[in-house]
Amino acid sequence: MKKQLPIILCLLLTTIGFSQKKSELLAQIEELKTNIQNVEQQLAEKKREVSSSKAKAETLEVENVGLRDANATLLKNLSSFSELSKKNSENVNKTLAALERKEKQLSVLNEMISSNDSTAIVLLSKVKQTLGENANAEVNEGAIVISNSITNLFGSDTSTDLTDEGKTWLANVAKVIIANPTLKTEIEGLNITGEFGVTLDQTASVSKELIGTLQVPANAIGISVKDGNFKEGVAIRLQPDHKGFYDRAKERLTKGQ
Repeated sequence: MKKQLPIILCLLLTTIGFSQKKSELLAQIEELKTNIQNVEQQLAEKKREVSSSKAKAETLEVENVGLRDANATLLKNLSSFSELSKKNSENVNKTLAALERKEKQLSVLNEMISSNDSTAIVLLSKVKQTLGENANAEVNEGAIVISNSITNLFGSDTSTDLTDEGKTWLANVAKVIIANPTLKTEIEGLNITGEFGVTLDQTASVSKELIGTLQVPANAIGISVKDGNFKEGVAIRLQPDHKGFYDRAKERLTKGQ
């Protein structure tokens, strides 16, 4: 029995040692299982993060493609706008230059018209010096209009023979016409009854007196009759040479371009 006791103790100690190691192994296994679970959880979380990042990256790539397309379209539109703006600027400059030329041309015409008007006013003053301050004379549309009544010129509405007063008046008118050879003279018979035949004869008598008796050049005289619009008599219109005015204006406008 004494001989077996050491063996029994040895076996007991060995058994106890194995039991402790088994417990330690089991504890380590549980710890490893816990660690594995933690690692698996972390791995699953990382996979989710990677999947989310991948989805975001794909979304960003799609957005980036859209932004590149939008940027390309914007650059194209900016280029088109720049070209259009350049053309519009050129058109505006051309328009302004054309307007400036037109303004210069209008300035020339206004200057010439004003000059004619000034000449007409000066001539009106001379006409009144010749015919008298009470003469029926005015400036109308750039022309000098000298008027007299049928009674003063012919004595009655139906007569075609000039009175002495009418001849004296025409003698002074002839002086004005001869002194201004650049003006065209139009003798207008004004009638309010519609009997233009008598008015035409009276106008012809005035023309005959001026040309035949008073030596006014025939090419400077024209005659016409028209409705006087409540006015009756003879009006002698001294007006500028419109063709000459046109030629001078054309010449000045051409030089101004």
